Amino acid sequence: MSSAMIEAVGLTKYYGQFAAVDNVSFRINKGEVVAFLGPNGAGKSTTMKLLTGYLAPSRGTARIAGHDMASDRLLGAAKLGYLPENGPLYPDMTPRSLLQFFAQARGLSKSKTRDRIAKVIELCALVSVVEKPIGKLSRGFRQRVGMAHVLLHEPEVLIMDEPTAGLDPNQIHDVREMIRRIGQEKTILLSTHILQEVEAVASRVIFINEGRLVFDGSVNEFRGGAGDLDTKFRKLTGVK
Repeated sequence: MSSAMIEAVGLTKYYGQFAAVDNVSFRINKGEVVAFLGPNGAGKSTTMKLLTGYLAPSRGTARIAGHDMASDRLLGAAKLGYLPENGPLYPDMTPRSLLQFFAQARGLSKSKTRDRIAKVIELCALVSVVEKPIGKLSRGFRQRVGMAHVLLHEPEVLIMDEPTAGLDPNQIHDVREMIRRIGQEKTILLSTHILQEVEAVASRVIFINEGRLVFDGSVNEFRGGAGDLDTKFRKLTGVK
């Protein structure tokens, strides 16, 4: 069994003749917070769906905490919290009732449910809105509810797709602070288009372009001689 908490081995996904993800391989070890970068259409969301077992690869292997997400998906899913962009929430439910619903669906005991709901409500700063309908909450609070949901079962690994998309500067700050706190205990792969977010929360960058891995290294290495992250982003995507 691999020691990596997130592992892609030759991941490839074809749609007809088009390779959305083409032979992508990387390892993310316990305790790392890694930014997953690339332009629109590069294959980031597809790669994340392959890693979570939401999509089956055309070739290659995705592992979470050593579990093959094709053959051991339930075991891998027990170790994983996945926050997709615009993740589904039930607008008529309150954060508390939503968390109770998902705790029951995961088979948590009553005492465990009570303890975990209290913990994630505090961690995600939901005390002031926990009894309000989710549909009435701001986008920032809805994102916190989604975060609370994926943390409910105490996963060791978090995969988050654009967690600050559409948020205002104050909401972005709050979500980044939450990610920093969570990253002290979890392994995180974070997709983002906001380059300031990379420096704020991550220690490593994985960059894909046109479905292929083109960079894997530290944030400082990513910046390199280019001087700033924007310049390196353009260089890796072939834009001068």
